[in-house]
Amino acid sequence: MGDDTTPAGGPAGDGPTCLVTGATGYIGGRLVPELLDAGHRVRCLVRTPDKLRDHPWAGRVEILRGDVTDAESVARAMDGVDVAYYLVHALGTGRGFEETDRAAARIFGAEARRAGVGRLVYLGGLTPRAVPEHELSPHLRSRAEVGRVLLASGVPTAVLRAAVIIGSGSASFEMLRYLTERLPVMVTPRWVRTRIQPIAVRDVLRLLTGCARLPREVNRTFDIGGPEVLTYLEMMHRYASVAKLPRRLILPVPVLTPRLSSYWVGLVTPVPASIARPLTESLRHEVVCREDDIEQYVPSPPGHPIGFDRAVRLALQRIRDAQVTTRWSSASVPGAPSDPLPTDPDWAGGSLYADVRERDADVSREALWEVVEGIGGEHGWYSFPLAWAVRGWLDRLVGGVGLRRGRRDARHLRTGDSLDFWRVEEIAHGRLLRLRAEMRLPGLAWLEMSVDGDDGGPVRYRQRALFHPHGLLGHLYWWSVSPWHAVVFGGMARNIVRTAERAAPPPRGRGAGAS
Repeated sequence: MGDDTTPAGGPAGDGPTCLVTGATGYIGGRLVPELLDAGHRVRCLVRTPDKLRDHPWAGRVEILRGDVTDAESVARAMDGVDVAYYLVHALGTGRGFEETDRAAARIFGAEARRAGVGRLVYLGGLTPRAVPEHELSPHLRSRAEVGRVLLASGVPTAVLRAAVIIGSGSASFEMLRYLTERLPVMVTPRWVRTRIQPIAVRDVLRLLTGCARLPREVNRTFDIGGPEVLTYLEMMHRYASVAKLPRRLILPVPVLTPRLSSYWVGLVTPVPASIARPLTESLRHEVVCREDDIEQYVPSPPGHPIGFDRAVRLALQRIRDAQVTTRWSSASVPGAPSDPLPTDPDWAGGSLYADVRERDADVSREALWEVVEGIGGEHGWYSFPLAWAVRGWLDRLVGGVGLRRGRRDARHLRTGDSLDFWRVEEIAHGRLLRLRAEMRLPGLAWLEMSVDGDDGGPVRYRQRALFHPHGLLGHLYWWSVSPWHAVVFGGMARNIVRTAERAAPPPRGRGAGAS
């Protein structure tokens, strides 16, 4: 497979060979280790293999570069596969996302049939009963259509349909969590009285894994849900009880449309309006399982399916223990730039503006790196907090992600992690952190921080802010904000070094006692 594949580095299981698409996303990133633990061999098809490099299971899987919209790369990925998981969607990529989803599903099904794949598995959305499809949200309508395309592919297919997924880091859970925690008194849209059958992410993963061994004759949809049917209002009250919060006062009103609701959710929670809107649109209609036939094929072990309160407790414990393995923001934000940073010597693509700051540090490399890797989230950006906050709010106003995505882990980063309105494009632990901007900009932007110096020698912090403008507007943007760089970027470099020096004594041989 040439340069496009990374071979598995660990022992292969004796189970089926499983292809997982969407392995950089929330569900896919959690499914891979479940399949490995079940003894399956796993291959991942991803657009950016480096995003999987720092996952603890990366050395045990085969990683192939490709895209579900590219028939050639899908065909290559299907070679020798027994079970193929379709866990991707084009939601939010623009008005044509339904056509993109449809075309990708057709390619996936056709190439699976051509390769002799024995089973397709797809995770879709639970659709409401007795509601004409044209009245569904575009999000649910597209999910339903993708399921039909795969079922008609000629390859035995299992389509699992879930409503709200409760798990640490899921968009649905983050929306519920922040709405309940931040607003003791809420004026809410009428969809808070809609009946929903939530399901714990652990049960979703258990069922997805179990589908790898379904009998060949099974070609159908399965509704999957937890043991309780609740309104969103009840879910908020139950969350508050589990989290030991005072009882919330919730006042439903009829005037908030799904669009207005998404802006309201985007204002209060880290989930941007572009993602909140399909979530809120999906809550307009009752979404309750019509059958539980999956039990015939993948029986629930003791303690499953997990109830709502226990699912919330498990999710909150994961958050407290900093063990959130994937988040809703694990996948790139739709529409965000994905061009890698051009290497400086080879750069010939036009203007590349740079703001470079360097400072000596009277501290060990390890202590300085600890501050660098801990940047963002609760620690902030070490300069002019108001300026960063305003930039985040402006980004939210134009539909961007803003600053409130935070971090997956408070201390450690890995390639592909979201970090406020940045994404980790490259990390060489102890030496280099490169972030790519996912805020709305007239160009591409990166922030690069590096720690140089040999053991026992001088330590130097180097910081580069880089911007590749798109058109005249991009150039005007850079020159309009450049007067602030001395305050924002200069203060950032200075305060990162000072924070490291205050937190750790100078290395042996330097500092006040050095000879």
